[in-house]
Amino acid sequence: MSDWSHLEDFRVVRLNAVLSQMSQYERDRFREHHLHPFEVEANTPSTIIPRVSDCDAIFVVSTALPEGVIESLSRCRVISRLGTGTDKIDVDAATRKGILVTNVPTFCVEEQADHTMALLLALHRKLPQMSAAMASGAWNKARRQASTNQRLDGRVLGLVGFGNSARAVAKRARGFGIRVVATRRNMDAPTEAAEELGVEMMGLEDLLEKSDDVSLHLPLTDETYHLLDETMLRKMKPGAYLVNTSRGAIVDENALVELLREGTLAGAGIDTFEGIDVFVEEEKSPDHPLLSLDNVILSPHVGAISVQAMQDVTDGGIGNAAAVLSGYWPPAEHLVNPGIAPRFPLTEREE
Repeated sequence: MSDWSHLEDFRVVRLNAVLSQMSQYERDRFREHHLHPFEVEANTPSTIIPRVSDCDAIFVVSTALPEGVIESLSRCRVISRLGTGTDKIDVDAATRKGILVTNVPTFCVEEQADHTMALLLALHRKLPQMSAAMASGAWNKARRQASTNQRLDGRVLGLVGFGNSARAVAKRARGFGIRVVATRRNMDAPTEAAEELGVEMMGLEDLLEKSDDVSLHLPLTDETYHLLDETMLRKMKPGAYLVNTSRGAIVDENALVELLREGTLAGAGIDTFEGIDVFVEEEKSPDHPLLSLDNVILSPHVGAISVQAMQDVTDGGIGNAAAVLSGYWPPAEHLVNPGIAPRFPLTEREE
């Protein structure tokens, strides 16, 4: 086991102490690395800055770290995202300050794929409606609703994005006899993975027009914000289903609601939202039109969660920060801002 005792004196902060509480597994991993994080629940710059301005490392799950927070960091070496997406972190500001931003890119690949397929299956088999009908005794009505179900075998599933989670979905979909097509930002990228999975690559508009169901697997960036606006949503096949376990703001939610209400789209399964903030301490039913639709299945951004996934992200996130605090570069695939000039010198770790 590595000797991490040299990390004893570093000041580290673990944000989201209430909304995403540390498990015993995480506490044990911090202890093994001789790190003693200050547990903080703060979600606005004015409350975050006093807690982090003099820290050496920040661990964050869901709190936004905008430019003002980054600029306050007088000696921070690394922001370790305990997850994958970094759209809530001002990475450019961190890069200018010489602060490494790291993530765990392979986190929850299997879980996201499982959740995507669960939503797709539940939509096609109308499981929420069937369960509600059983609870109310409206069995004949439920059977009439079920009469419009479509079998999955032979349908076309379009994957918008073709990274790790999309490929894991493709593997699962093939087992149901589903034909899979996909698109991605760099259409000139190698196609070996797609060929091995029997996935046909095509442009986004072609994919929307040809797919019976569409699933999103993209990070949220300036380029992907509202990628599926009303114009693009209306290119989808009438009666198609949309599944989003990626980032809510990739879809124009108002346009989606309109198409679902008018019946142009048959339904949607959504785990991530633009207009509903599930990372708040006060739990109350939000005023959002998606909640009033009976052809939508919603889950509160839990597609990533399993015991195993939480352990993976803990190991990766703590490992990233421990490497940087020890004077080493983290694994290249875990570095969100490559090419950075770190404020403290780093060397490559010898294998």
